[in-house]
Amino acid sequence: MTACSFQEYIAKPIDTAALTQKIAGRRADNALFQQYLINSGYPPARLPIQQWELDDLIHCALFFNPSLDVARAQWRSAEAAKLSAAEMRLPSIGGQYSKSNNASEEISPHAYGLSIEIPIETANKRNIRIESAQHLSEAAKLRIAQAAWQLRNDVTKAFNEYQANRQQIKLLSKEQAYRQDVVAIYQKRIDLGESSNIELSKAKLQLQTLNTELESKQRHHLVLLSSLASSLGLPLAQVEQMQIADAANTKIPGTSASNTQAQTDLQTQALLNRLDIRIALERYAIAETKLKLEIARQYPDIVISPGYAYEFGDKIWSLGLSSLMTILTKNKLAIAEATQLREVEAKQFEALQTNVIAEVNVANARLTQAMQLLENQKNLYRQQQANTRRMDSRLRTGEIDRLELSYAKLEEVLAEQHIALANFQLASSINDLENAIQAPLAGSSITNEKFENLTSTP
Repeated sequence: MTACSFQEYIAKPIDTAALTQKIAGRRADNALFQQYLINSGYPPARLPIQQWELDDLIHCALFFNPSLDVARAQWRSAEAAKLSAAEMRLPSIGGQYSKSNNASEEISPHAYGLSIEIPIETANKRNIRIESAQHLSEAAKLRIAQAAWQLRNDVTKAFNEYQANRQQIKLLSKEQAYRQDVVAIYQKRIDLGESSNIELSKAKLQLQTLNTELESKQRHHLVLLSSLASSLGLPLAQVEQMQIADAANTKIPGTSASNTQAQTDLQTQALLNRLDIRIALERYAIAETKLKLEIARQYPDIVISPGYAYEFGDKIWSLGLSSLMTILTKNKLAIAEATQLREVEAKQFEALQTNVIAEVNVANARLTQAMQLLENQKNLYRQQQANTRRMDSRLRTGEIDRLELSYAKLEEVLAEQHIALANFQLASSINDLENAIQAPLAGSSITNEKFENLTSTP
């Protein structure tokens, strides 16, 4: 009885108020999220997370950000299309009833007819449709991994910008203290008649400019935190309560180098890992199956129609055979169109590979440049530290005054700021290269293999 029942339409309106409440209620200490982390390899003793590092935040985005749910829904739709493609065409049944005016009383005035049409597909069309649906499903599955990688990129970028801004605030505050000392020294000298107002005004102007920059960085802090919250899929109020770990020194990857062999290795890694390349291969396979299907449609399907009729007292059996006359045109126009579509996919794949190789080369060159810049800034910082130590020794021996030492400390802070900026550029360059090859360079357990297993909702 259940098999014979029909499904009924059930309306499912979107409850915007409930969705808003659901979004606002997302919390990083959610029990389901804790279980998800355990399933991802986190030791239970480390939970709940107290200091959020980059990989922790990426796991948070993979759990809470709704963009993955969209990709999963699209994949499930493609999976349902696979079942539809495998369905065979059902037979159809028809009947008729006729009644004459009974002009001849010797025959029955009634006529009944019953016929069945049984479609038969030729040239393996059903299996070709199944093959096309399988490629569509695989492409949709890869788009889940692609969406996950985009989340990783967004979180990493937001995290790096947040950490760089926080470091700049710290160093600008340090510079502010030294510049306030400089202003105080000049003010004291003016009070003693040992300095001019011009020097004091210049020092105050520099302090005022610094205060404006520091306030700008402090205001931008909330903007960057909001951007991070958006990538994580959590409310801003929840992210503000999370203790985000301080930025560690950026690890310089050992895989990047300017030599030809290393460049070739990175290109090969990109061509093997890039999800958009694998999706493009699936699109080309779909174009291939479309062409195969159009070629198969040269051969007409057949419909067998057995029937029985009772006509005015006579019993009549019949067997009909019908088919479309596609053999006359041999489906030439559709085949030509499918052939051109396949050619388009082939050219797009070639263009994609060319762009990927160029993207890897540019990203690797920028990483090499960022590494060199950081090394140069570190050397300058060490030189400035040595100079500050010399100035401190000279102050103790009475060779210089506090003002000269304060300026030496200011130069050291500026050198430290340049290192912080170079560290941010290096972290950004590493993220760009990881995106170009779609594989972590070092130190991360979050890979494409993990992303490809995200078809089920956590």
